[in-house]
Amino acid sequence: MSHKLKRWLYRRADNPKQNLILLGSGFVIFFFGVLILGTAEFVLKSSLSQEILALIGLIILSAGIILAAIGYISLSVLRIIRFISDDKHD
Repeated sequence: MSHKLKRWLYRRADNPKQNLILLGSGFVIFFFGVLILGTAEFVLKSSLSQEILALIGLIILSAGIILAAIGYISLSVLRIIRFISDDKHD
């Protein structure tokens, strides 16, 4: 692993407040996407606008999942890797 990437991952792991904000905002964005998707499915009649709204909901939902995953990985896995690491110089 390159030195720059390793240093960036360690900085990411050492900032739990920012990681928790990422996780929380990811969940909020995810549920907003679910709300849009539910609106498209249960409120609108079958049409092109329903499909477009569903697509937008899926895109927002996916972005929320990615943000939440980055926050979760930074909070847990990177923190564990940081503690296990033998490299004390970084």
